[in-house]
Amino acid sequence: MTSQTLNLVPFVDVDNMMRLVHAVGIERFLQELSDYVAEDFRRWQLFDKTPRVAAHSPDGVIELMPTSDGTLYGFKYVNGHPKNTRSGRQTVTAFGMLSDVDTGYPLLLSEMTILTALRTAATSAVAAKALAREGSRCMALIGNGAQSEFQAMAFRAVLGVDRLRLYDIDPEATARCRSNLARFGFEITACASAEEAVEGADIITTATADKLYATILSDNMVGAGVHINAVGGDCPGKTELHRDILLRSEIFVEYPPQTRIEGEIQQLDEDYPVKELWQVLSGQIPGRTDTAQVTLFDSVGFATEDFSALRYVRDQLAEHACYQDLDLLADPDEPRDLFGMLMRAAPARRSA
Repeated sequence: MTSQTLNLVPFVDVDNMMRLVHAVGIERFLQELSDYVAEDFRRWQLFDKTPRVAAHSPDGVIELMPTSDGTLYGFKYVNGHPKNTRSGRQTVTAFGMLSDVDTGYPLLLSEMTILTALRTAATSAVAAKALAREGSRCMALIGNGAQSEFQAMAFRAVLGVDRLRLYDIDPEATARCRSNLARFGFEITACASAEEAVEGADIITTATADKLYATILSDNMVGAGVHINAVGGDCPGKTELHRDILLRSEIFVEYPPQTRIEGEIQQLDEDYPVKELWQVLSGQIPGRTDTAQVTLFDSVGFATEDFSALRYVRDQLAEHACYQDLDLLADPDEPRDLFGMLMRAAPARRSA
């Protein structure tokens, strides 16, 4: 994949992202994407790291998520507005860009609404592979909205999860999730409560959208040896787990300065000890150390994961032409003559 001229940037719109996922195959896409995510976590110390730049409002949040490994620069624009579903809009939408650090020129512009769902699920699976008990095959999915099927597919692709226990306060969401996943060979149980959903589960994934302190899981619902994948808490004032669960779990996070503001651990003291996922994946510290241990991945999403996703998509475009060239950059024949290029583009004067 090469652009013919410097002004053209490959653009992956929504249709092309869907084409790309189908061309690769969704399970292969998630498996390979998880490999990119894990690889970049192992390169963690190379990256510029900063908490996302957030603009909060009573109805939601708009965020910018930048990072660089010194060779490539990436950023994502993303929102989170739970009320949007009432007007037929997505709760989360996003787009992102990957650029060349050496020249500053963009290399890729991409939709990231679908891609964020894929990378969030891939990251969850990367963490669970390191933290869940070996042989974990049954997952409770509490919150059956837009993220739920992606989580199920990633856990299937990476860990071999084949049994799902679904619950949502909206039975229609559970029915839709069950229908969407039916053809992939899961054994699926629709549950009448969160308490029922966690029965017998090796992994509990919470992925709810309400922007408030909530108790999706209470302490008595979490048995020994369970791995919790807490996805829904992702901004100040929004959590899903009772504080007592945190106090008896081994907690793993992406980037502590961000997670302490946005994650489940915002409920704890600022110096409460947590472990970083990159240290587990790079072999510096152990993950799960006991089959009876409760492990918690306090997932809020971090810029390196979006970087990994953009990097993966760009690499796939060499084989799958699922993009269009976007005339994004002004590129005059003489780099210093931008004004001249503008004037030469004026329509010819009509003679009187």
